[in-house]
Amino acid sequence: MDRLRHSAWQYVAEVLHAEELPMLAAHALVDGHDSPALRELAGLPRRSDASEVRELYVQALHELDVPLPDDVTAGRCLLVSLAFGLAEGELSPKEVADRMSMTVTALSEEEALFLSVAAHYSEWLGPADLPGWERDLRTAAHALAASTDLAPSIGRPGMRVT
Repeated sequence: MDRLRHSAWQYVAEVLHAEELPMLAAHALVDGHDSPALRELAGLPRRSDASEVRELYVQALHELDVPLPDDVTAGRCLLVSLAFGLAEGELSPKEVADRMSMTVTALSEEEALFLSVAAHYSEWLGPADLPGWERDLRTAAHALAASTDLAPSIGRPGMRVT
């Protein structure tokens, strides 16, 4: 169920696109989850009508008792996911800034700091300022990754940064 639970916040945060949902459904079926809407979604081609795909996805989650989080929770999960990605070297600082796809409400001091530093990125940031911004973003990412209680929600196997 983890794959579906993790996809729910990604869907609300708008980082999981409609064309990815049929394959996600197929993987969920392989993982042993089953519902009529999930089967129908898994059988759709990637380029199906986006509104039909989204409707089936939400219906499948409902049939499987997987709740969609509210916007605040999804946004917080996005922040934490980006922080872990940067802290673990999976994302560059620029990729983090580029992947901020929604308005996020930070609830913790660490979330607010990470969000604030990420928001200061600009493609016009001068070469002299870029290393300082990257260092500050990495520091904020490590602080958030070490302090969060949302690591299980985003699909991370623990809450510590390796």
